[in-house]
Amino acid sequence: MSPCPAAFAIPGDITTVTGGYIYERRLLEGLRAIGHDVQHIELAASFPDPSAKDMADAVKALKALEPERTLILDGLVYGAIETAGLEEVRAPIVAMIHHPLALETGLDAPRRAHLLKTERDNLALAAHVLVPSPHTAHILTRDYAVAPDRITVAQPGTDRRLRQRAPADPPLILSVGIQHPRKGHDTLLHALSALQDLEWRAVIVGSAHDAAYAEDLARLLERLQLQERVVLAGRIPQAALDSLYGQASIFALATRYEGYGMVFDEALAWGLPIVGCNTGAVPQTVPADAGLLVPPDAPGYFADAIAHLLGDEETRVRMEAAARCAGEALPGWQDTARIAGQVLDDLTQGLPDAL
Repeated sequence: MSPCPAAFAIPGDITTVTGGYIYERRLLEGLRAIGHDVQHIELAASFPDPSAKDMADAVKALKALEPERTLILDGLVYGAIETAGLEEVRAPIVAMIHHPLALETGLDAPRRAHLLKTERDNLALAAHVLVPSPHTAHILTRDYAVAPDRITVAQPGTDRRLRQRAPADPPLILSVGIQHPRKGHDTLLHALSALQDLEWRAVIVGSAHDAAYAEDLARLLERLQLQERVVLAGRIPQAALDSLYGQASIFALATRYEGYGMVFDEALAWGLPIVGCNTGAVPQTVPADAGLLVPPDAPGYFADAIAHLLGDEETRVRMEAAARCAGEALPGWQDTARIAGQVLDDLTQGLPDAL
């Protein structure tokens, strides 16, 4: 039997450099590589806060799909699109949920309640749900009434390539994540300000996804007098990022929540000890012997964890070895595509519970 034809609806530019977009671009490419006919549908970049026109255009595009072409629908759209419009889609729907929209940092109570209801109602219409982690699967079962047998975990892949490190002196602390409140770069800066008696430098890589937050970070960097030791690098080419991973001694991301956190996998693949936060899927992603996890929004604890790795070479070396071992065991993108492809095939055969 030939693989099931599908469509993958994603808002905005698929080459956007965030974990979610990288995951979906690589999944689209991977499904095609293993023989699936997957149409890419680009929806408005305004989701999850679309204009009335963008909402109407999205509903129209999804309703136009033929019923034999399974629709994979990105979570930024899935959790925000009008339920009445989604009900009119004839194609079987696979929801791609990285993490529920209501869990985003900084939402006011009415907005959070609206997103929770919309996403819950919309998930009732899904033939199946793809998630990147067991944590997200648990949240959807517990809070969104999605039966466990309707959820499949398709863990993000990593590229198999030679990764050699030559740590810099003084030690480089590397953080990678868009400039958005959820990533906690403000917590990292406050932590670093408490460590100015130690030898280190730091680079924070990630585009200014939230312009206001990016401006706040720049002001905070100046107020804490860290300009000489910390670089807010913004988005940089992959070769430059690889160079920083190779020079780094510690990977540090003070994220407030992650439905998975692909950058932690990248750090593991480079053999970097990790300082992160005990939140969301992070404890499932970062092995206990490869990182130190502290509560979110706790710069004092975060500073202590960084200081411990900077000052204890034996612990750092042990964690480097554990990180590299974990990184070598991570799945590749072809594995991710095979899992998602099996979901599509089972839906075509009328066996969505066969996984």
